[in-house]
Order: sequence, then structure tokens, then C-alpha cells
Amino acid sequence: MNIEIVPLVISLIPAALITLVAIYFFKLHTNNEEKRRRFLLHQENQKQAFPLRIQAYERMALFLERISPGKLVTRMAPVGEDKESYESLLANTIDQEFEHNLTQQIYLSNECWNTIIAAKNATIAMIRRASMNESVDSADKMREVILTELIEKGAPSDTALARIKNDVSDLF
Repeated sequence: MNIEIVPLVISLIPAALITLVAIYFFKLHTNNEEKRRRFLLHQENQKQAFPLRIQAYERMALFLERISPGKLVTRMAPVGEDKESYESLLANTIDQEFEHNLTQQIYLSNECWNTIIAAKNATIAMIRRASMNESVDSADKMREVILTELIEKGAPSDTALARIKNDVSDLF
């Protein structure tokens, strides 16, 4: 009986090895196919997301242009002579513009988004500093102080615009 089992075992060893090799290559093939499908899906998602990302950068560039102090005070003329109400008008306009574009952050890099927030806050701070200036007694004088500071120091939004341009150039 032992003699009959040995040829059977010897004939089963190659079959078992071939089965193991076949399972290994099948598993390798299915893993490669899964990676290929994921890559193609990722590539397709990138094709669809790219225009949205570009549009988000465009919208934030427009936002930064609109809140640039020079353009903002030119576009938003004071209603009266009260500098506090003019300060409030300018700050509220900036906040409304920002809230309107808040969803764009999901398409921007974290560094770019943080730079945009810093530019917004620095612009509001510039307006508040001009309002608190003791020599400013009217809204028109406040506009002059803002424009003078803008000429001397530049717009806070310029740094954020440069960051946007840098990020967009990295996309291409």
C-alpha cells in the first residue's frame, strides 16, 4: 500500500506547485488591474476637477482685486462724512465678498487659502488703522489716508495675488 501512495504523492507535487504558481499570477494580475482602474479613475477625476480648480483661483484673484484698498475706496464712495460708518461699510463689503467666495477654499491649497485670509484681514486692519488715526475727522480724509498708506506700503492683496499666480503656474 505504501508503494502505491508514493507515485501518487510524486504526481501531486507538480500539480500543487502549478496550482500555487497559477494562484500567485492570478492574484498579481488582479492587483495590477485594480491599480490600473484606480489610476484611470483618478485621471478622469483630475480632468473634471482641473477646470474647477482654475475657476476657483480666478474667483479668488477677482476677490483680491475687488478688496484691494485702492479699488475698494474708489468703488465704494462714502455716503456721508462719518468715518465710522464708512469704515463699517468697507469692512462689511470685504466680509460679504469673502463669504460669497468661501466655498472656493476646497479647490485651493491650504497655503494659498491662508494667504488670502491674511490679505483680507490685513486690508480690514489697514482700514481700521486709518479710521483710528487722530488726524482723520471725515470719511474723505480717511480715504486719503488709506490711499497714502497704499502708495507707501502697497496693497496686502498683492502678496496673495502673487501666491495665486505661483500656485496656478504649478498646475501647468
